[in-house]
Amino acid sequence: MKHLSNILITLVLALVIAGALPAQVFADSLPEYICEIRIYMGDHDKAESEGFTILKGDDGKPADLNRNAGSTAIGAKGNKAVYLGYKTTTARSEAITDLALMNMRGGYDVAEYNALLDRQLAEQILPFIADFQEAINEYRANYVSANELNQRRAQYVHDALNKLTDDDSGQPLGDLFLNENVYEMAKKTYDALTDAEKEKEENTFVKVYNRTLDSLTEEQRKENADIAAIILQSNGQAALIIQSLITRAADNSEDTWFERFSVTTYDTLLAAVDGTPTDKIKKLAKLYDDSAQEICEMWDDFKAHLDGYNTAVARLEEERARDLSKEQKIVENYDPATSTEEEIREYALAVEAIRKNAEVIANCENDILIHDYFETVDYLDGTMLDFFTQDTGDIEDDVTVLYPIVASLSKGQRAGLEFVTLEDLILLGITDENGYKQAKFDEIEQVSIYLGVNREIYQKGGVALTSDALRSKVNAVDAPDKNIALAIFGGLAAGLALAGGLVFAATYSIRSTVLRQINEYNQVIQDINDKMLSHAKSIVGLNRMIDEADNLAGDSSADAANRFKPRIEQHEKELTMAKLELEEQTDIAFEARMAQRSAECKYMMIGSAVFTVVMIGLSATLLYLDYRGMKEYYNVKYTPIPHSMVDEKDLTGYNDDGEQIILKNQSAYYKAVECNRNKNDEYYKNVGTCADMNGDVGQQWLALYAASNESMQPVLASSLKVVVGNAGVPQGYETGIHMFGEKAAFDLNSKLYCWNQNAESIRVFFRTDNGTPSTAGSSFSVGTIALAAGAGLVIGALISGLSVSAANRKKGKKAAA
Repeated sequence: MKHLSNILITLVLALVIAGALPAQVFADSLPEYICEIRIYMGDHDKAESEGFTILKGDDGKPADLNRNAGSTAIGAKGNKAVYLGYKTTTARSEAITDLALMNMRGGYDVAEYNALLDRQLAEQILPFIADFQEAINEYRANYVSANELNQRRAQYVHDALNKLTDDDSGQPLGDLFLNENVYEMAKKTYDALTDAEKEKEENTFVKVYNRTLDSLTEEQRKENADIAAIILQSNGQAALIIQSLITRAADNSEDTWFERFSVTTYDTLLAAVDGTPTDKIKKLAKLYDDSAQEICEMWDDFKAHLDGYNTAVARLEEERARDLSKEQKIVENYDPATSTEEEIREYALAVEAIRKNAEVIANCENDILIHDYFETVDYLDGTMLDFFTQDTGDIEDDVTVLYPIVASLSKGQRAGLEFVTLEDLILLGITDENGYKQAKFDEIEQVSIYLGVNREIYQKGGVALTSDALRSKVNAVDAPDKNIALAIFGGLAAGLALAGGLVFAATYSIRSTVLRQINEYNQVIQDINDKMLSHAKSIVGLNRMIDEADNLAGDSSADAANRFKPRIEQHEKELTMAKLELEEQTDIAFEARMAQRSAECKYMMIGSAVFTVVMIGLSATLLYLDYRGMKEYYNVKYTPIPHSMVDEKDLTGYNDDGEQIILKNQSAYYKAVECNRNKNDEYYKNVGTCADMNGDVGQQWLALYAASNESMQPVLASSLKVVVGNAGVPQGYETGIHMFGEKAAFDLNSKLYCWNQNAESIRVFFRTDNGTPSTAGSSFSVGTIALAAGAGLVIGALISGLSVSAANRKKGKKAAA
């Protein structure tokens, strides 16, 4: 690292936000927190090489969080193992503070979140841009101004802004803000609409803005900034720097606001407006009162700086005399690639010492510079020092004395009042063109304005909103227990169908017996009738032969009769016996009884068959309804997993005194935990790499989300605990991986999302560090080096150095006058 002046080293600390510094340099005595979670499905072979520790059960083996959940039942979870891997950190700022589950069935709404973004855009962002556009316009005008002071001031802001880059356009902000932005393009389109067209739902300014953004070509996206995204999505501290710097580039007048103010009084303002004295007062109040109130809120702090003049002089001398050569050498020689832990710690301490020294010097120089300069400038009946050291209470009682300040500010400066201090305004007002020559930015690396920001939460479609109201709609749905009534009636119908079948079988057997008996009886009668018929035919045949005896040679009818008579008699005898046998065998009652029994059995068979078929149908219908209900609950249409979940809820946080407080109506952002699913896996198209705790059964996902919120307590790595087959809560635990809106650890094999109701319960518990957040090393966590301080250092420490020559020059002018 090159040697840098005390002024520039502070700017480097503000803008170079990551890379060389460790995650936490004072971490020896700090507990380890969970900082990243990854789910491994099927196997965990790559976990160790990827730096993740796999959560183990009480048996010391990796815990399968989908254990024994598989089943052949429709709607059951798959058998794929699910393992939880985690990384640790000692930095609270990087720690995961909560782990929550969301099921595919609902409790969240993507459309609601999209509407929330549009409301935020319409109610907060676009109205702000409408006002702040004045400052941007003045920045552009000054950048090409013939006025040397304005041009150099704008160039200074341009160069500082160019150290911040916009990922979407790939451009540095200083250049980007010189071009027309999407807001201006959309405003032109909107203003061109008729009043009737503006009344239409599709032509609200928000929708016109979004359509304008969507219509940009790739080349236009590089030139025309999405100013709404920059304001809304950039790192909060970077956003402050942007807004503060642009405010400093505002005012494209030929003179400075301070020069205008020095010759402006409340009386001159009254004289410049028309109307009665009362009307004039009202007009001035309408024009200046709101901004005057903003300045009034800065008054007490600024007055304290002026009143602390003697202290600042002594402190400046002390800090200038401080020997930081050792620290400067450590910074110059630091190499993050080869440094040991001790060298990292020494480097962090050296950087902090240099930063504090530069910051104190800058603040003291500012206080002294302004105080000395104010003594040389006359105003009203005294000096500027007299005016700005008026008692705060007097100013609050009559803010009209501040109207001349407001009137002297440009529109752009007024629009950015909330982003600068009164001291900043004064320094800008007394700095001449030579002061800006000292600003150097060559050695400062560029940094993205979105550094550390999870921009997915601003992408429509990939983010969902969840809340108690949304979850209550889902919770009102019946749990997927088997329907008891359907089960009882289905079982009864099946039983009756079985009984009907048995009756049918019994009657069929009885009727078969009856029919067999009838057949046997009929066969006996038939046999007798056959014998009788045979004998009768024989008798008839013999008699015919007797009658025809005359035709027979050598035989007469008498002779024939005598010859055939014994045979005829025998047949007559047997015929008589057959008739007697027929009389004996014939049973009219039996015939009637058998016919009746046969008919009864026939109708009974038909009835039982119909009954059985009906009961089988009813049983099948009831079983199908039960099955369909289960299937509809479990096997629903597969939908994408939102990459982020925004939970509207009250959070438990801490105030400046370390006291626990409830933060009302907060929005906690949760990011979907990733898994080892790859592009060739079945459900990659639907859910990408978002983890499914159901093991990708493809019927319902159970997604895991992690939050990192500074208002919540971090999860202790050592506290992770898996409990299998036990509904109790381990001693010392209160929560674990839970459903959104609940606190209790959730059963990952819950019957709510698994039809296999015999699967063992699996819960993952954890504890959080409920102590007051430590400030040790907090300024040296990756991604969090004081951009907040940077806002003051970029536009404070540097400007103090460049203001000295300006103040001296103006004092010389005053003396000459």
